[in-house]
Formats: sequence, C-alpha cells, structure tokens
Amino acid sequence: MPASPKERRERLRAVLGANPFLSDGRLARHFGVSVQTIRLDRMALGIPDQRTRVKEMAERAYGRLKSMGQAEVVGELIDLELGKSAISALEITPEMAFQRTGIARGHYIFAQADSLAIAVIDAENVVTGIANLKFKRRVRVGEKLIAKATVIREKGNKSVVLVETRSGGEEVFRGKFLVFALE
Repeated sequence: MPASPKERRERLRAVLGANPFLSDGRLARHFGVSVQTIRLDRMALGIPDQRTRVKEMAERAYGRLKSMGQAEVVGELIDLELGKSAISALEITPEMAFQRTGIARGHYIFAQADSLAIAVIDAENVVTGIANLKFKRRVRVGEKLIAKATVIREKGNKSVVLVETRSGGEEVFRGKFLVFALE
C-alpha cells in the first residue's frame, strides 16, 4: 500500500534534509510518484526547488569563507563549516575537457578538491603542502561533480583534509591534502 501524502511529505523532508541536491525527477523516482506530486508536496512543506535550495546554501557558505576570495573557489561552494567540512559542485564544460575525447582534464578535478581543502580551514592564509591523489574513473563533459572536504586531523598550523568527489553518487576522485595555515 502506498504511503499517505502526510507520510510521504515527512519522508520527503527527511530525504531533502540529508541531500538537498536532489532534483524533483530523482525524488519522484525515489518515491514512485509523479514530478508534479513532488512539486505539490514541496510547496505544501514550504521547501523551495533544487536551484533555490542550492543557491541559498551557497550564499550562506560564501559568507563564512576566510582563506580565499569567493572567485578563487573552483566550482560553486555549497556548504562550509570552517574547521570541519565543506561541499562544492562543479559541472564539467567542453572547455575543461580534451576536445577529441570529451574526457575532463585532471587538473580541473584536482583544482576543485584543492580549493575546497583550503576553503575549509579556519585561517586567513592557507597553502597546500602535500597532496596524495587518486583518480578513480574518467569524467566526461556534462557531469556534475560534488566534492566533499572533511578535516580529519589538526595539529598546530597543519591540517589533513580528505576530499572525496562524486558524480551521480559514484566516487570519481579522492585526495588527502596536508595544508598549512600561515599566520
């Protein structure tokens, strides 16, 4: 028996609380209902559309950024909790890929991760000292990369930041960065 609208809306609120990046189409498939039903449920709950949710998160995150300017972050900063974690999104465009194959150039994926590892540190001046990288699979034009940085260790002015980048839920890149706060 399908869930009642009230039960579905409670579950919808929980799912979007855990992952605000989900589109109405993905939510409709998840709940086994139409996109219109998801839109009506969101409206009833006062939850904005995906684009608005992401934009609001980005505005809050950029307000907390200390270690670099807003324009220096590679990708769009979505969430930032200084000293703990950060999330950014980057859509691979044709300019970021090899013309012949449409495969993304690795330095764009690295740049997103490196800038996120620096952004998460609660200091004015931060540099990368060491990076241990693993590219897990090819990334193609049109893919949207979601990178999550987590500070896993701090000692003095040194921090170790783990960055995991996913596309469509699949891990495509992983990097461990040793970054230094220069105060």
